[in-house]
Amino acid sequence: MSHIPDQLHRFIFEKYEVRGELVQLNQTTQDMLGGHHYPQAIQRLLSELLVATSLLTATLKFEGSITVQLQGDGPVRFAVINGDHQQQLRGVARYEGVIAENAGLHDLIGKGHMIITVTPNEGERYQGIVALDGDTLSACLENYFAQSEQLPTRIWIKTEQHEEQPKSAGMLIQAMPNSNSEQHALDFEHITTLTDTIKSDELLGLPAEEVLYRLYHQEEVRLFDPQSVSFVCGCSRARCEAALLQLGQAEVASLLEEQEDIRMDCDYCGTEYHFSASDVTHLFNDQPTQSEEPKGPLH
Repeated sequence: MSHIPDQLHRFIFEKYEVRGELVQLNQTTQDMLGGHHYPQAIQRLLSELLVATSLLTATLKFEGSITVQLQGDGPVRFAVINGDHQQQLRGVARYEGVIAENAGLHDLIGKGHMIITVTPNEGERYQGIVALDGDTLSACLENYFAQSEQLPTRIWIKTEQHEEQPKSAGMLIQAMPNSNSEQHALDFEHITTLTDTIKSDELLGLPAEEVLYRLYHQEEVRLFDPQSVSFVCGCSRARCEAALLQLGQAEVASLLEEQEDIRMDCDYCGTEYHFSASDVTHLFNDQPTQSEEPKGPLH
């Protein structure tokens, strides 16, 4: 099977008021799940949520981020993916108990809801909450668009294990704003009927251009330049050091009295950061005091 780069592809139909997105996330999915030992069903849920968040992030008209979180009374306490306008994604799940391999959305989450939080770099954050009424994550997201955006939207998400590695991909088809005539509805139905023929092995294993040609070779499709997608957790030793400094020297010293060293784990990638008593001493000794004069001339 040929290598498929992790990319998001946006496209529009020249003759119809319909837009689309196609995303393929093989390496990103593997990077997100690689630092964890999730049961198969949770790997599948997070993979689907990863695809969904990428597709949602691509709808942003500004610089910022989207967080998609599932919460409920099931064995999965929460599952969350965060993505930004640069298609940098990360995610994590928390669960308890034994998870059946074939567990579905409602088996995992139970009675719950999906929280979608949009955070612009400039402007106010806003949030949408939708009940998990659909049988699948795709159906729940389609309900979200119908309620909050009032735009006809269809979403397809495919995941699988290939040679013991997780893979995921998805498509979104959406009516353009103000395309609410009867003819527009028929056009949207026509495109979604074509898209319904997509097969998992095609979406997961073929280049995006070939997928679109197989689906819409009788239509005029304008495909825009792709955008790279990647897993970026954002953790670093420097961030851990900043957290220790914020905690304060006395509190950190108290922790070291109880344990041999301080361990800080990244929830997203699983990286462990260790700080010995010597590390902590150097960290706090290297901080300038308030009485320390600034170095160099002042202008």
